[in-house]
Amino acid sequence: MQFQILANNKYVDLAGYLKKYIENSNSNDIKLYIGCDSQNKQTGTVYAVTVVIHIGNTGCHILYQRNKVKPVIHDFWPRLWKEVEKSVDVALYLRENGIQVNHIDLDLNSDPSAKSNKLVSAARGYVESLGIKANIKPDLLPAVSAADHIVNTP
Repeated sequence: MQFQILANNKYVDLAGYLKKYIENSNSNDIKLYIGCDSQNKQTGTVYAVTVVIHIGNTGCHILYQRNKVKPVIHDFWPRLWKEVEKSVDVALYLRENGIQVNHIDLDLNSDPSAKSNKLVSAARGYVESLGIKANIKPDLLPAVSAADHIVNTP
């Protein structure tokens, strides 16, 4: 699975890179957050999936994958559910490669008046059935914040 390093846009094999990064970090306080965001553009829907490596209090290191799906996914629910699926796919890939994922940040809102609230129960249940903590708004969502930035970058 190919991802890019946000700091330099270099392509890396995600599992291999993470294993080496974690091994060389000299910290026992490492948490991995996965998140996804999407944006409809003129000719398709752009998805950005991020893996945020949070090391203690020293900050974060971000890896990402950005791709476009054609045609545009106009229906809100399938587009949001695809964000959940993409995050889970990365988490399962990492687990298969011996890497523990601590959190999946879901770009969904716990506020009942928010449109995305209708997916919270199903998405949270899906993620947590895998033994991974699901974070939703209004919690701080570092992986979704990074994905939002990447998906909105031209």
